[in-house]
Amino acid sequence: MEPRSAAATGMDFPYTARTTCYIEVHEDGTVTHGSDRAAYERAVAGTSRLFAVWPGEWSSDLFVIDDLDEYAKAHGIKHDEERTGLKEHIHDVRWEPNPYAKDNPRSPYIGVSVTLNCGCEIHDLRTFAAQMKEQQGWDVATSGGWGSSGKPGGRKKYSLRVRRKSLAE
Repeated sequence: MEPRSAAATGMDFPYTARTTCYIEVHEDGTVTHGSDRAAYERAVAGTSRLFAVWPGEWSSDLFVIDDLDEYAKAHGIKHDEERTGLKEHIHDVRWEPNPYAKDNPRSPYIGVSVTLNCGCEIHDLRTFAAQMKEQQGWDVATSGGWGSSGKPGGRKKYSLRVRRKSLAE
């Protein structure tokens, strides 16, 4: 049985789902697992092939990762403005403490309301967190919930959690 094509599923393939398991088969036959930049680079160089197991409710399917560009965009190895909603530029960011957040005074994180005055939208929190770490020195929490509010076509306000210390610097 041949593995299915991940590229054939298009944008529906769950490249970053926690339940997607990546398998790398190296040219010497060694098999490893994981999805990192090094695996991508080996696959691009042709020294390995990437596969993924996508578990279903009743069975799992094996896919060959045959669109390495899409894989790289999904994993943040290559920037994808359409997927992330974020341009690669210095963002014009306005933030304020979120008055509705029930912050624990002992927690290192606080709730903030963020507005991007540059016209970008946050579709991918991990990408935004990486950009804010680089641009502002912020440590944006990516493991918890976050949300947005605003009118369609208008500027959105995002509710995020940010490490207290990084906002003061």
